[in-house]
Parts: sequence; C-alpha cells; structure tokens
Amino acid sequence: MSDFRQPTCARRPTLDHVRDEDSRYEAVRSRDGRFDGAFFFAVATTGIYCRPSCPAVTPKRHNVRFFPTAAAAQGSGFRACRRCRPDAVPGSAEWNVRADVVGRAMRLIADGVVDREGVAGLAGRLGYSARQVQRQLTAELGAGPVALARAQRAHTARVLLQTTDLPVTEIAFASGFASVRQFNDTVRQVYDSTPTQVRAAAPRGAGARRATPGAGIPLRLAHRGPYQAAPVFDQLAREAVPGVEEVTGGRGGRTYRRTLRLPYGTGLVAVTERTRAPQPGRGTHPGGWLDARLHLTDPRDLATAVQRLRRLFDLDADPYAVDERLGADPRLAPLVAARPGLRSPGAVDPLEPAVRALVGKEEAEQLVRRCGKALDAPCGSLTHLFPEPATLAEAEPGGPLGALAAALADGTVRLDPGADRDGTQEALLALPGMDPAVVAVLRARALGDPDVAPPGTDVPDAWRPWRSYAVQHLYVAGEWNR
Repeated sequence: MSDFRQPTCARRPTLDHVRDEDSRYEAVRSRDGRFDGAFFFAVATTGIYCRPSCPAVTPKRHNVRFFPTAAAAQGSGFRACRRCRPDAVPGSAEWNVRADVVGRAMRLIADGVVDREGVAGLAGRLGYSARQVQRQLTAELGAGPVALARAQRAHTARVLLQTTDLPVTEIAFASGFASVRQFNDTVRQVYDSTPTQVRAAAPRGAGARRATPGAGIPLRLAHRGPYQAAPVFDQLAREAVPGVEEVTGGRGGRTYRRTLRLPYGTGLVAVTERTRAPQPGRGTHPGGWLDARLHLTDPRDLATAVQRLRRLFDLDADPYAVDERLGADPRLAPLVAARPGLRSPGAVDPLEPAVRALVGKEEAEQLVRRCGKALDAPCGSLTHLFPEPATLAEAEPGGPLGALAAALADGTVRLDPGADRDGTQEALLALPGMDPAVVAVLRARALGDPDVAPPGTDVPDAWRPWRSYAVQHLYVAGEWNR
C-alpha cells in the first residue's frame, strides 16, 4: 500500500525550536515524529537519509547531517532509508502557510507543474525568471526545482511499483520520467535497488493492498496528529454537487466519492471517513490516515491527484501549531479541546466553491448536467466532470459567474496552488459583481490560505495566522452561520 503520509506525535513546538542542529539532533534522538517533513537527517557512515522519527538506532552526532528536503539529501548522494521511507513524507506544513515565492513554488511543484511545463513554466507562473527561482530554492532548500520534482517522481514510481501490476516501462513514463534509463538510474540512486527489487519489497502482510485490474490504486492519505473526520465529511456531504460527488454510508463509516478532471486524463476516487493508526511496532509516532482508492485513465496523474485530495481534506496542516494558538484564546479554548485537530477543507477544483457560493448548490447541479463533460462510463451516481472555465464562460456570458469563468479561462485570474494570494484577491475583487464574501471563500478554499476572516466579521488578530481554522471551529460548534 502506498503511504503518502506525514504522521506525527503529541504537542508540537514551533519550527523555530528546531532551527539549530543541536535541537534537530534532540528531535532525532527522541524519534520525534512531529518534525517529519520539517527536516531530514543523513548518516555519513551509512549513506542513508531518514525522517526524524526513524525507529533505527540513533547515529552518533558527529556522523549526522541535516537537510531541509529529501531532494537535498538525495542531491548530496544519500539514499532513502528502507525502514522509515523518508521520501514518502509529503511537504512540510510550512508551505501551506507561507505566501512567498518559495512556498508558492513548493505547492506548484507538488502539483506537478515542473513535470508538465518545465522550470520555465514554473517560473512564469511565479512571475520570476527561471534563474531567480533556481537560486531562491537552492539557497533555502538545498535543491532546485528539477531536483525537487525528481524526488517526487521517485516517490510516485515507488507507489506504482508497490501497489499496481503495471509493467515497469509504463511506470517509468507514468511517473514523469523522460526515459526508462532515467527512471532506472533514479530508482537505483534513491532506493539503492532496481525497480524490480523495489516491487519485490512491497508489503505483503494482512494490511497490504495491491491493485488488481479495474480495482484502482489503493492509497493511504496520511495526516499529522489528530484528525476530526466527521466535520469534514459533514461539510462535504452538505456541499456535494450531484453527478460530480457524493457521500454514502452512515456517520462514522461514510465514503466520499467524486470525479476528477486532471492534466492528462480523468479520475474517480473514493475516500473513507474512518481514520486509521499505524500498527504497533511500525514506528513510535501516532500517525493516522484516510484510506482511499483512486482510478485513473492516465497513471501520470497520480501525484497531482493525490496532492489535490490532500488539499481538499487539509491533510498537510499542522494541528499542533493551530491548536496551541487558538486554544490559548478563552472563547476558542473549549472548542479546540472538544475537537482537536479540526481541519479547514480546501478544493480539488477552484471553480467548485466559486460556483456554489455564487449560484448555490441546486444551480451548480444544473450547470454540471448542462456544461460538464459526461463520463465515458458512469460510476453509479457519478456521471460528469465539473465544467471547465471556458465552457462555463460560454454558457454563462453575463454576471459574476461568467466574469469569473472567463477570467480563469484567459488567465487573468489564477487559482492554482502557487497563485499569489493577495494579488489574486485584488484581481477577483476587480471583476464585475464579485462579492467580497465569495472572494474570502475562494481565498480559503481554492488557495488554501489558513488565515482568512470573512469580511464584516469580528475576528481578532490574536487568532492569526490561523483565522480560517478559528472560523471553522465556530461554524462546526454552531456559533457561526455561513
């Protein structure tokens, strides 16, 4: 089973507490899973790099080197530990919060932009030259955009090798590699194994799942710390647009299903509500994950689909940092205590929250039936993809919805993961008839901004930089109406 996971432990101090190497070594010595993804460490005597929570014997301090990213460790010649699989750790939660060019670049790389558009395409989206992007990423993260994307491709390759029966040649190109030789060389460098050996090392125990023809790819969508699944599934059930998404089953055992429009093809995904924890003896951190199964018409979309699902379910959030700040407020303290780890859901398609906010759920369903592309083979009640911006702009030439769809279609407004949040807000507000409340929804849901306060509300600055989560707590507790 794949493990797109970033599990952690109990109460988390801020990242500032582990900026110096001595503090990082203490985190490694205590196998502190709270910092998985925040940094990596490598052992000079073994040539291996690990996540902080690796259960192996702690190396001596003078043999340890620290890296900000897995790509930086790989670039220095270290191989991924086979025991803790540090390459499987998603990006640090820091990238969700940061609005600077490095944070924006990391979100775009995770979405697969470098694989699809190259470094020039990444730089163009960021509004910088390719040289500037290379310099900034290398200076801060120890690796440039190509190396960061390469590390992600290696992880995607491992997932496909260990969870599907796709031929190795197909996996090479599905993972984003330009050639089979490049694929083989990268897998050997990262895992010190051939692709065949990586496949043979796949878990075969009772908890392992392997894809069979037509069954899709099984995934573990992991999260840090506690995760309040019920409020997330409640919200998804309320918002579900028939034809595109649905929530089935009873509370505590529900399944969220939806269609996905992806860069190379389409997808269907099912995510279960019940969170799971690692088996005893498989790490000291109390991780957790949501089980999912993903069907893709083109396997090249795997990494992008996973990242979009992670944004929808807000799986890369740092609940310890959020709860520590909000739990110190007298008004929010009882709400945080009642629902530790409450998430602020995002979106897989930025148009969806906009359409629901502008015209309502019922009209959104009508637009899907009228403008959405019908699936070649419907899957139960899932029959359509959500309409593309250009199609909506043509079908709704007037009004705020038409203006937004046209702006998204021609690139005047961008709602991708790397969009500049302040600049996008200004561009949205400049559209005719655009409501500031709708813009706030888009900033929180489509752009994943953790610090959005609805306009005209009394949200204190003391709740920064987690006002989106504070609003979510008030809403779930029935103290706020949307």
